[in-house]
Amino acid sequence: MRRILILGGTAEARALADTLVARGVHVITSLAGRVANPRLPAGEVRQGGFGGPDGLAAWLRAERIAAVVDATHPFAARMTAAAAEAAARTGVPLLVLRRPGWREGPGDRWERVPSLQEAAARLAPGSRTFLTTGRRSLPVFVPRADVWFLARSVDPPEPPIPPNVEVVLDRGPFTVENERELIRRHRLDTLVTKDSGGPMTAAKLTAARELGLRVLMVDRPAPPAGVPTADTVEAALAWVLGRS
Repeated sequence: MRRILILGGTAEARALADTLVARGVHVITSLAGRVANPRLPAGEVRQGGFGGPDGLAAWLRAERIAAVVDATHPFAARMTAAAAEAAARTGVPLLVLRRPGWREGPGDRWERVPSLQEAAARLAPGSRTFLTTGRRSLPVFVPRADVWFLARSVDPPEPPIPPNVEVVLDRGPFTVENERELIRRHRLDTLVTKDSGGPMTAAKLTAARELGLRVLMVDRPAPPAGVPTADTVEAALAWVLGRS
């Protein structure tokens, strides 16, 4: 059986690895190591980076990888670009697996923005803002000393962080009831989030709609041109099985 590399870290990556391993496919899942205690998939797991496109290309050749599925977070643009370049150099087939983004519905007060920097610039002075953009994004909001932040992340953030911030350490999935209580308890009026998609963290959007919060939604980067994509684990599974 040929060897498949999954660039992981998402629920979709774990589900794909689990299904492929159950079917007898040799799966190696690569995790970037940014979360202290990640949920591990079935099969072989590799921790840490590859050293950019050059390192990844050399690793693909050395490990005789038959195909790569990039199932990283929708905002892991650097890893996706490196995978596309390495795949092009080596001729190894690459698929980008991305769950669909969220869609605005009736009653939502969304403003789509192209970047975290634009989200920070649009915050109203004196607002009480719920940040769910990840611990590595906090330095972007440091200049906004006129805003109070509640920042949620899986692991503790490292400096610099905004001066007026309270950090909540938690991992999804979250419920609408819990998100609603959190918003009310901290008197939040604004939510800043990335368009990650998926059900694990969507409850905050429902709670924000019910409580009338303004939402600054950061658009996800586009996938590399010319690389095939799938938006479900089932579609990715069919693609892999056609190459193994």
